Amino acid sequence: MSEQNTSAGRVVDSGSEPHGHDSEEKRSIANRFLGGSAGRSIGLIIALLALFVVGAITAGDRFANVENMLTVIRFASITGVISIGMTFVITAGGIDLSVGSVLGLTTVVATLSSVQIFATETSWLAMVLIALLVGGICGLVNGVVIAYGNVVAFMATLAMLVAAKGLAEVLANRTTQIVNVKGFLDFFRSDIVGVPILIWIFVVVVIAGWFLLNRTTFGRRTVAIGGNIEAARLAGVNVKRHLMYLYVLAGITAGIAGLMMLGRTTAGTSTHGTLYELDAIAAVVVGGTLLAGGRGTIMGTVLGVLIFSTLTNVFTQNNLSTSVQAIAKGVIIVVAVLLQQRFASRSTAKKRAKAA
Repeated sequence: MSEQNTSAGRVVDSGSEPHGHDSEEKRSIANRFLGGSAGRSIGLIIALLALFVVGAITAGDRFANVENMLTVIRFASITGVISIGMTFVITAGGIDLSVGSVLGLTTVVATLSSVQIFATETSWLAMVLIALLVGGICGLVNGVVIAYGNVVAFMATLAMLVAAKGLAEVLANRTTQIVNVKGFLDFFRSDIVGVPILIWIFVVVVIAGWFLLNRTTFGRRTVAIGGNIEAARLAGVNVKRHLMYLYVLAGITAGIAGLMMLGRTTAGTSTHGTLYELDAIAAVVVGGTLLAGGRGTIMGTVLGVLIFSTLTNVFTQNNLSTSVQAIAKGVIIVVAVLLQQRFASRSTAKKRAKAA
């Protein structure tokens, strides 16, 4: 009898052991999911839905209609395109404070009378190519100074911010230049299946950015440089050249955003893009990209942009002060940074525990 009881006890114990192991494994999977990019995205989606609910309750039909939703996304599209380029730069551990001024510069150069005359005689695409070229050159200068001149990214891009702003003012003579090229206006003010072309451009940039970061060697190298620049160098990555490419990419996205701004406002001026770099950085950080580098998320950036755009729309619909909007944005940014630090410290502690 005692042998049967002992045997039964062993059977019960052996049966309960896998069950406990399964529970721990399930908890581990759940923790990895919630702590990963998917979990962070769910949190951002919940925050976005909460803003929609608040907007629908406080503003009613003025907020909760298709036309206003398109307005929210259209408002987010220009900042969103800049934010995609900023995501790559921050993922690699850098920063670009010049994108707003570069945006303004591209609108000024593209609307110079000589450029518009050339575009009228040839094709409106000439304005597009020139704007992208200006953005790319500004990014190239940033990249060369940072990567090969060993200048801190903050200082180099701050210098470009001031220089691009000043050059735009000189070229435009502090005036607003109106777009007169009909083909350009027809394209950038058109829509496809009822959706403005600016939103479609944003969607294309998002898809291209997601593919580049998540499905290419370029993206993997970007994450590797942000995670450990010395380890990336030892692994054979040409770090300086890659950093230069990243700032060129940020400049090109600023050029695309400049073209979108021209399409929306039909005018080029040095004041376009003012403080857009701060909005882009805020959206990237809130979206879950680490300021210290090593982790980036395109979809998180998109959600971050939409959260700020929706927040602005809710405040506007309720006739609330822009000062209150700024305070709310500041609180959101601080909370996002604090959460990043908390998750980063947890991750470091886990790595040390595993190493031990």
